[in-house]
Amino acid sequence: MSYFPVLMPVYNRVDLYFERGEGVYLFDDKGDRYLDFVAGVGVTGLGHCHPHVVEALKNQAEKLWTVSNLFKTHSGGRLAQRLVDLTFADTVFFQNSGVEAWECGIKVIRKYFSAINQPERFRMITFKGNFHGRTMTAMAASKTEKMVAGFGPLINGFDLAEFGDIKSVRAAVTDATAAIVVEPIIGEGGFKVPPPGFLRQLRDLCDEKGMLLMFDEIQCGLGRSGKLFAHEWEGVVPDVMCIAKALGNGFPIGACLATAKAAQGMTKGTHGSTYGGNPQATEVANAVLDIITERGFVEDIARKGDIWKKHLESITAEHPTVFSEARGRGLMRGLVCVPPNTTISAALREERLLSVEAGENVIRFLPPLIVTEEQLEEAAACIDRAAKKLEVSA
Repeated sequence: MSYFPVLMPVYNRVDLYFERGEGVYLFDDKGDRYLDFVAGVGVTGLGHCHPHVVEALKNQAEKLWTVSNLFKTHSGGRLAQRLVDLTFADTVFFQNSGVEAWECGIKVIRKYFSAINQPERFRMITFKGNFHGRTMTAMAASKTEKMVAGFGPLINGFDLAEFGDIKSVRAAVTDATAAIVVEPIIGEGGFKVPPPGFLRQLRDLCDEKGMLLMFDEIQCGLGRSGKLFAHEWEGVVPDVMCIAKALGNGFPIGACLATAKAAQGMTKGTHGSTYGGNPQATEVANAVLDIITERGFVEDIARKGDIWKKHLESITAEHPTVFSEARGRGLMRGLVCVPPNTTISAALREERLLSVEAGENVIRFLPPLIVTEEQLEEAAACIDRAAKKLEVSA
């Protein structure tokens, strides 16, 4: 029998063992400190071991872990009400991850058209470069070769359009189209911000054709873009939205939000989750919302995002043989690389800065939302040093 690691080798794991986190920093088993601009790929928005979140988890862990969704909890009800009050939504369902929340949204859409006696409308328009997760349904929505190879046949029902191109979207609409499903800012696909007015065009097209509009704000939501939710930059609202990542600051939780109209088919017995919305998860998420909804918190993200943008644009101008473009919004920003982005991320690790690769040869930075201006300057200096070393070795 050939050797096979005890951890299934589906990740190309970096040979680093982290043992402790504090704010925007991670510490490995040798005691070395790294600036964490991965943040669990946008998860630890409040940084590692935020005291208010830790206290909420500790208190809840000593009281109650789970009771099953056959019963109610005040914590879950409070969190759902807060999310409704903060958004377009009338109703919420809790899961354990982003892709589970996304899957719930897909079910909401299909069930809606069944409920209004149009079951023939089941297809959904998604976008090239999208990433909604790694379930069979989410992979079918992406059709990215590296994700779907060997997993066929794919689930039927998704049609790809070009992100930012409303003509491409219109051309994909058929009599069977039920919805448009989109990331307001493309994440895994390369941190692409839509052209001004594109989300409004999608909303208008859905209204024109009687379709639903679903936003995937798993990565770009909860303050990351400099608004509480990225779609707020265009003042449009969806019918369905999935969120996760920063909602639990590292504790597993996701949520599917919907209007009462869109969710009318989701009646008793149509969906469920064993762990979804357990008291530990909802207490942690309530603690996260306590901080994120503080007056000025999200506005400060936008301000720091502008500072970070200037740093990245300056680095791009100074090192054109290493970086060709700065892109993104708020504290969701990246650099288009000239060498392979894997080379860049390795060089940044040598400077004790953690980053993560994305599509279109982008290196992306997702610092905790609590990052300071001084820490952004520290990160910029790390990138500059790495770029200079790469230029010398080229």
